[in-house]
Amino acid sequence: MDATPALGIVEILGIATSASLLAGWRLYLVVLATGIAMRTGMVPLPEHLDSLQVLANPWVMGIAGVGAFCEFFADKIMWLDSAWDTVHTLVRPIGGALLTLAIVDPGDPVMQVAAFLLGGGGALIAHGGKASARAVVNTSPEPVSNVAVSGVEDVATVGLLYLAYDYPAAAIGVGALVLALCLWLLVLARRLLHRLFWRISAATEPAPPAG
Repeated sequence: MDATPALGIVEILGIATSASLLAGWRLYLVVLATGIAMRTGMVPLPEHLDSLQVLANPWVMGIAGVGAFCEFFADKIMWLDSAWDTVHTLVRPIGGALLTLAIVDPGDPVMQVAAFLLGGGGALIAHGGKASARAVVNTSPEPVSNVAVSGVEDVATVGLLYLAYDYPAAAIGVGALVLALCLWLLVLARRLLHRLFWRISAATEPAPPAG
């Protein structure tokens, strides 16, 4: 990301939106990747984003690293991924809200409240889309699809986060793309689970008596 502090409101909102939405997929990975990028100087923050420096703290990075390590493997095991998602239904939205809160102008209370609510809501939508999609994938009897989908999520999270930080002007587009994808996943998963439910119901209904 450019070190110049003259980022506009669109860029700031774009970065905040992207970070919160991606936190709904991989909260620990977002925190860890941001911390590493700042420690290595890959993401030099402008002055008004100094509050994000806490993510480069060794303790924060260590905890995020442990979480990311556990999530990397848990997310690739059938049904364990859904259990992990269930546990993080509250954690990811709170994390997304706090990330957004750290990005926007701390001198504007209205913006802070709006950012907290929107960041938490965005992370919750992303989490819901991810969890719903994985519930559908888990209906497949083979484990390869879980590993493949989880791997795509890992790569997409890091790639889109880098794009949002390194090109602030494109961050709003990244956020819009992730939001659209998550909403689509929610709708698709609902339809597929609905069809699966009716198929199971039809298969378990007793046959009508003969004659």
